[in-house]
Amino acid sequence: MINYRLVVALVIGMTLSLPAAAKMYKWVDDKGTTHYGETIPPEYANKDRAELNKAGRVVDKKEVLTPEERRAKELEDIKKREDEEAALEQKRRDKALLNTYSSVKEIDLARTRNLQQVEARLNSTSSQLKMADDNLAGLQKEADSYTSASKQIPASLQEDLRESQTRLTKLKQDMEKSKAEKATVEARYDADKARYKELTGKE
Repeated sequence: MINYRLVVALVIGMTLSLPAAAKMYKWVDDKGTTHYGETIPPEYANKDRAELNKAGRVVDKKEVLTPEERRAKELEDIKKREDEEAALEQKRRDKALLNTYSSVKEIDLARTRNLQQVEARLNSTSSQLKMADDNLAGLQKEADSYTSASKQIPASLQEDLRESQTRLTKLKQDMEKSKAEKATVEARYDADKARYKELTGKE
């Protein structure tokens, strides 16, 4: 059975006998045995240890993390930085929101103006789509007449068909892009409106 009073007495005795500049360390080996000394063996340099003063009290403690603990701490630090950056960005956005609008009505007006621009592009693309679709249908009908008559489709007509199909595909992509932009604008202004109400209490 370990005599703890004896251990403490020995530690105090060892620290008192040290030169003023000397340090006393405490560490635990792989078997769980506690050791004291002026230097830490190299094989325990990367393990937990404590520095003692002349009274045998711990004045500095170094806990060495395991690889898993170190990785967890790194992830925790990363998340903390991201949270801090997100908070600063939210603060900046809130300030800009309050400086830009003086009422909920102003947000609604800005939303309407921006949506009108997007909807104008949607309407224009929709009209172009119909014309491109009709044009392709006409070209395809002409090509079918050659096929029905067992005639070769002229090279110029084949080129017109390819160009017409390419234009139709491009217009469809533009339409989807404009629809996505409209949804983004609506979501942004809805979020700004809700946040403005939350910050100001205005309706």
